[in-house]
Amino acid sequence: MLHRTSNMESAAFMTRDISRPERNEYYMGIAMAVRRRANCKGNRVGALVVVGNRIVSTGYNGTPQNMVNCLDGGCDRCNNRERYQSGTGYDLCICVHAEQNVILSAARFGIALESGIVYTTMQPCFGCAKEMLQVGIDAVYYLHPWAFPDSKVQAEYEKLLSRFPGGVKQLQMDDPDATWAVSSLRAAAARESDDTGHSAA
Repeated sequence: MLHRTSNMESAAFMTRDISRPERNEYYMGIAMAVRRRANCKGNRVGALVVVGNRIVSTGYNGTPQNMVNCLDGGCDRCNNRERYQSGTGYDLCICVHAEQNVILSAARFGIALESGIVYTTMQPCFGCAKEMLQVGIDAVYYLHPWAFPDSKVQAEYEKLLSRFPGGVKQLQMDDPDATWAVSSLRAAAARESDDTGHSAA
């Protein structure tokens, strides 16, 4: 049966206090929606690039097209994480990072990213930062922090980040899916669940 909306319901809907997000929050909210398609046993990331206030490419992390998904055992590194020290074996990982997918999708369809702004749900890794600099990305906004696992080379990573003309900045936003998306939070929740004998909230 078709539900007819009353005048009172329409008036209530029209006067609801829904704040209009500022531009950075708007784009990051879309990156968070893109992240829902991520298929990785590690961090689950969504990203997009904006050129001239228009979204021109989106991406999430997972295996290449027509390959077995990471969550189905497609990536050896992700499937056997105990064999690899944190931060190592990326050259053997077949998962494509969200930021890489943004760049590759744009290239596939002939879209220039010069002076673009990337919104990503996680601070870009060493490799993604290099690639974004190479295609001329101006600035990066991220939601969750990431640090290079080997502190001895952190200075080299920071050197890369310093080369973005518009900077690399963290946005302070609520992320209701953070435990699902961030592997360290997921692991902490699992440990808490084991310690208490019931699921962590």
